[in-house]
Amino acid sequence: MHWADATIHFIDFEGSRASGILEFGVVTLQRGQIVRTHTRLCGATGRIALEDTAVHGLDARGLAQAAPFADEWEYFASLRESGPLAAHFAQAENHLLKSVWPYARTAPDFARPARTTSEWGPWIDTGRLYPQFLPVQQDVALERLIAVTGLQGELTALAREHCPAERRHFHAALYDALAGAKLLLELLRRPEFADATVPWLLQMSTLDGEKRGDLQQRELF
Repeated sequence: MHWADATIHFIDFEGSRASGILEFGVVTLQRGQIVRTHTRLCGATGRIALEDTAVHGLDARGLAQAAPFADEWEYFASLRESGPLAAHFAQAENHLLKSVWPYARTAPDFARPARTTSEWGPWIDTGRLYPQFLPVQQDVALERLIAVTGLQGELTALAREHCPAERRHFHAALYDALAGAKLLLELLRRPEFADATVPWLLQMSTLDGEKRGDLQQRELF
């Protein structure tokens, strides 16, 4: 499946294994366009460290009335059924998601057409794709990539449209998901990605040679 024919869900979480997922942001892409977004704050399931609050701006008092992330099972299971998940350095999102639900509902295996899986991944990962295809050197932090690709103006406009007023900054879940989605679209619109397929993007999103080889083999059968 060509990437533009797929529904891709770009996800960002704020929180940790200790505190639980405190906020999520989801940006859905279809035909190379942002078609939907969704975000909300979530009640903590553990202690929120002061150093974490200093980064994402979320604390126990502000989340006291929020429903827990675990209430979102149907939503996230449905996302996984409809298209591959994406994130910037997806290992963090995958680990947090699996800490709540170790397995997804049975869904299409987008790395291996015509088969199914109960895994949340593999993920499309902009944090792994960018160093392979653009001269970004060592620093591929989300904020830096937005700056070097000249996307800050577009991101600011999208944040005004989609993000809560107080969460229009990096380390806010939907803002970061929008940033990652814009980076993915910027990469995929380059001429060398004209024929990119979803299985190929999933393969190139891992730097682990063994895992990449396994994904390539799975595409053959």
